Amino acid sequence: MNVNNLDFLEQRTCEASSSISEISKIALSSNETTDVGKKISEMNLIEPDSIEHESGEASSSVSEASEDSFHSADDEQESSSNSSPQHRITEVIEPDGNDGAISDSTPSEERDFINGMKPQDSNTSPDEEDEEEFLNEEHLKDLEVSMTQEEKDEKREESKKYKECGNNKFKEKKYIEAVADYTSGLRICPLSFPKDRAILLSNRAAAKAKVDMKKEAIKDCSKAIELHDVYTKAILRRATLNEETEELDDALQDFKRVLELDPYNQEALQAIRRLPDMIAERNEKLKEEMMGKLKDLGNMILRPFGLSTNNFELRQDPNTGGYNINFKQNG
Repeated sequence: MNVNNLDFLEQRTCEASSSISEISKIALSSNETTDVGKKISEMNLIEPDSIEHESGEASSSVSEASEDSFHSADDEQESSSNSSPQHRITEVIEPDGNDGAISDSTPSEERDFINGMKPQDSNTSPDEEDEEEFLNEEHLKDLEVSMTQEEKDEKREESKKYKECGNNKFKEKKYIEAVADYTSGLRICPLSFPKDRAILLSNRAAAKAKVDMKKEAIKDCSKAIELHDVYTKAILRRATLNEETEELDDALQDFKRVLELDPYNQEALQAIRRLPDMIAERNEKLKEEMMGKLKDLGNMILRPFGLSTNNFELRQDPNTGGYNINFKQNG
């Protein structure tokens, strides 16, 4: 091999070493595993040799024991119970406390808007679902300008009838019909009663969760919390849904918020002991997947030079904590 070829090989080796160094910096410069995973995903890498990375098993459903039970107290009274040291089981729906049978008849003016409500996995398109659940709050706002207080109170009571019907449908496991009733209540409940609207949204979220519309249910919970930021039941419901959809960091934050409002909530107490280990396990899997993708990227860059990531050894300096990259000749 002549001198020119040796110079060329030395230059290529330096370029390859520089590439590996840059790849390693990506892996080691961030303390947030999730953020680094996003950086790698944004590269849109082509997996070599058709390798597919498994995402892991889906998490199991949580809080099954309490999913069909009801709260019997009004939500307006919930703040008085938060300081109680008694252990309480968190339930799903919040009716007004009228557990007896009520008339199934509801005001008819909104029925045309809610017929045909279907779960997410049906043939109903997202646009159709959005239309069925559409809430024209600007229109409600305009109507309220010309309303007397008596008229607003009448609309509020009318919306409560829809809520009661929705609660009964929920008890009968007619979840789609319950969603429709809660939606009708939201369409007529004045914006000047934010707590009433928050209850309707949270109850609708509970019904949606039953038909596997969990993402939509989370949105309803978030809207309810915006209207009533100390609404413990809505925060707890969103926390549970976030865990079920593997949004573990968001779930942990919600459970912590629940404990700020209700320090004796057993479901939240158990969750904050359970979730940190789940988050750590998830992050470790993400880290392993990220390192695998980095190695694949490195091999793609080094292949034209007749090299691979196996030619480079990463060693940590025990004194500084930094890393050194050493080049190894093929055996």
